[in-house]
Amino acid sequence: MPELVKKNEQGDVLLAMVSEDKLRRVMEKMLGSGDFLSEYGLRSLSKHHLENPFVHESNVVQYEPAESRSGLFGGNSNWRGPIWFPVNYLMIDALLVYHKYYGKEFLVPLPTGSTNMVGMKGIALELSKRILKIFLRDEQNGNRRPVFGGDRLFQEDPHWKDYILFYEYFHGCNGAGIGASHQTGWTALIARIIHEIHTVLTD
Repeated sequence: MPELVKKNEQGDVLLAMVSEDKLRRVMEKMLGSGDFLSEYGLRSLSKHHLENPFVHESNVVQYEPAESRSGLFGGNSNWRGPIWFPVNYLMIDALLVYHKYYGKEFLVPLPTGSTNMVGMKGIALELSKRILKIFLRDEQNGNRRPVFGGDRLFQEDPHWKDYILFYEYFHGCNGAGIGASHQTGWTALIARIIHEIHTVLTD
């Protein structure tokens, strides 16, 4: 059951499933580069399970950043590693709610284990930038866009390289687009994320 966790200066009350202590423990896992935090957003399953799969009887759940290693679910790894926009956007939104109550005083390491201490709003901004990076040219990687992965046509051809496709989900380690394309449903949240980077998250 939700409980009274925090009351801000305006008298607004935060009802949440986690206390401040539990929130710190959630952040520790979420922001670990060996767990959920990727260069391109949050993975849908911790990378920890690449070397440490979860096994129950004959069932195995292992981190799979892109397509499945088996034909199960049609070869789609679904929520076992790739980056999905709905989950990332909901997390960004939740972080902004926590910021409203905890303010600038609530700081956690980003990434986990570092000395870089960041508040909830700063984490939301960092996640937003990492998601946006999926579509931007990477000067350190031959000016290539992560979204196009190793596809030379989309990376190099002058008729295609600047026409960005929206994919269903994205590779959990390198940001390449995977699944259905052109997926203009939830992946169109990138427009909202760009807007918030320049307004809500940087004011």
